[in-house]
Amino acid sequence: MAFNSFSGLTEQVSKTVVGQTEALNKLLVAVLSGGHVLVEGVPGLAKTLLVRSIATASGCSFSRIQFTPDLLPTDLVGFLAYSKGGSSQVVKGPLFANFVLADEINRAPPKVQSALLEVMQERQATIGKQAFPLPKPFFVMATQNPLESLGTYPLPKVQLDRFMFKLVIGYPDAESEKVIMDRNISLNKFEDFGVKPVLSPQKIVELQQRARGVDVPDAVAGYIVSIVDATRNPKDYGFTKGRFLDCGVSSRASISLKSAVQARALMEGRTAATKEDVRALAPDVLRHRLAINFEGQAESVSSDELIKELLQKVK
Repeated sequence: MAFNSFSGLTEQVSKTVVGQTEALNKLLVAVLSGGHVLVEGVPGLAKTLLVRSIATASGCSFSRIQFTPDLLPTDLVGFLAYSKGGSSQVVKGPLFANFVLADEINRAPPKVQSALLEVMQERQATIGKQAFPLPKPFFVMATQNPLESLGTYPLPKVQLDRFMFKLVIGYPDAESEKVIMDRNISLNKFEDFGVKPVLSPQKIVELQQRARGVDVPDAVAGYIVSIVDATRNPKDYGFTKGRFLDCGVSSRASISLKSAVQARALMEGRTAATKEDVRALAPDVLRHRLAINFEGQAESVSSDELIKELLQKVK
């Protein structure tokens, strides 16, 4: 049943988005897991269109926030509006939506970034002295432009750790490029593509609960623990490039990886997770959590290089 639900959703999203199947599947894994995603990619690769299409096909509300240097926390969460008579009214911000796109999150100052990440963690926002729960499901996709660093505020590792995945979206292949060119989504309204809701917020919450019940056999759980432990004790696993790490990943990595493999198994109609699920999702869980030391930076070592060797060493 879950497999059919997501097949229908994928079919709807494909009406607008072409050539990003892998990114779509991993975003759906994150949604099912209750996690959030950081996406890196050059402009114009349908990142905004992708999350908007998922929200529409899911029957959920969608909000896009363009992060800029002059953005304030109240621009995200909302504020209290006072009348002349002294009464106040709560005006909720754009974060009160099921799917939120935080576009170019690294362009906003740290105070605004922290406000968003706190809301992501707590699933509630404080306006005045009152806390308001966010709608369920609640999913944030934040984007970063890898080409420009001028006027940006890089996210610290502590804040990056709150994202379940970091996805790197690349260019579509030549065949997909032709389809994109023919459809020309830039000159057509989103509504013209006829994306229809095939799920509902209640159904997604139900699927999230089912995902938590997917079996993770001891061998798979042990595999996840070994991968995480190898980042902390690389010598024990013959992980030679581990010398380029400042420190190992936190326990959020193992929690995120377990939740992700459960969601992937459910999406594929299976009742138990496998080691293949772990290998497929480990790069996205670890990519932004590996702290490369000065020696590694001097040798231009990337997180993906470290993950590749790590998965070769840990069986």
